[in-house]
Amino acid sequence: MLEKDTLAHAVYHKMMENDYCSQWLQIEPVLLEEGHCKIKMVVRQEMLNGYAILHGGIAFTFADSAFAFASNSYGRLAVSINGNMIYSKSAKEGEILFAEAKALNVTHKTADFDVNVMNEAGEIYYYFRGTVYRSSKEVLEIK
Repeated sequence: MLEKDTLAHAVYHKMMENDYCSQWLQIEPVLLEEGHCKIKMVVRQEMLNGYAILHGGIAFTFADSAFAFASNSYGRLAVSINGNMIYSKSAKEGEILFAEAKALNVTHKTADFDVNVMNEAGEIYYYFRGTVYRSSKEVLEIK
């Protein structure tokens, strides 16, 4: 059996193998542990909307990636069944953003997570809350 932190790292790497969207975002892990994940990315020009700010869909996607890594970090396949985001401040090209996901409530079948997307100074730009369904399948056994 893998140690919890090692399991979270193994799950992250397994998921990233085929997560072409997170690869496109050029996500880098900062912290990976059971029920907790922090990732970072740089806002690039192709991520901007017509007002030269980070497209809302990209902000949601970034938060959703942290949510996915954290919720699957227990080793069981978890899939989103709900997600909401509040857009408080706009990110601009060149900014480094961090998405930090933390478990709020984990049961046998569901789990709730909060994800804060912030700048390097820790100022929160986007607030995300999501719920996953936790299946009985093991992430590392999925081909």
